[in-house]
Amino acid sequence: MKSEQLKNVASLVIAIALVSFVYGTYKAIQIVNQRQMGTSEGIYTSYTSTSKEIQAKAYALTQACKTRLCKVQRLLDFASNIPYTTETFQQKSPQKTIQDNFGDCDDKSNLLISMLHALGIEAYFVLVPHHIFVIVPLEDKHLANTKGLWINGKKYFILESTAKDSSVGFPLHYKLDEIDVIIEPFSNEKVEIKTLEYRV
Repeated sequence: MKSEQLKNVASLVIAIALVSFVYGTYKAIQIVNQRQMGTSEGIYTSYTSTSKEIQAKAYALTQACKTRLCKVQRLLDFASNIPYTTETFQQKSPQKTIQDNFGDCDDKSNLLISMLHALGIEAYFVLVPHHIFVIVPLEDKHLANTKGLWINGKKYFILESTAKDSSVGFPLHYKLDEIDVIIEPFSNEKVEIKTLEYRV
């Protein structure tokens, strides 16, 4: 009798372990799928973060700001002043980019967009040949004469994390047809582009 009970318990434990393994594998695949996006240059993997460390950094950098433009500029200042380097072949988390105090366009853009997200500021990745930058929609009189990317009739300003001390509304250095994909990095959804212009 005891032998039969032990077999039943062992079978139950094996079944639970198998279900846990299958569920864990499924969740891992979901996470990978949420982080990866097909582009003309291959697969782009997002390393954005919603960690408490990134949230705290974003709030600390912008606590004196009264406007959304000020907040975006402060976060851009922080990301753009991290030294640019392409020494590493592996993308880093935003936390690791801060810790190492260097990064490439992927690393710095992931950091910037993660901090923007922490403050609830809408932002997107723009992928162009061998580069990535961030765009945000902003309504501010100080940007009235600054060129922006008009996507489906809405104006977005370029944030260039690799240009030290750059301003919101960095000039577009690519042709419009070089814009491969625009991505919402947390839902990993491509923005459907119906119309695209670069103008004031």
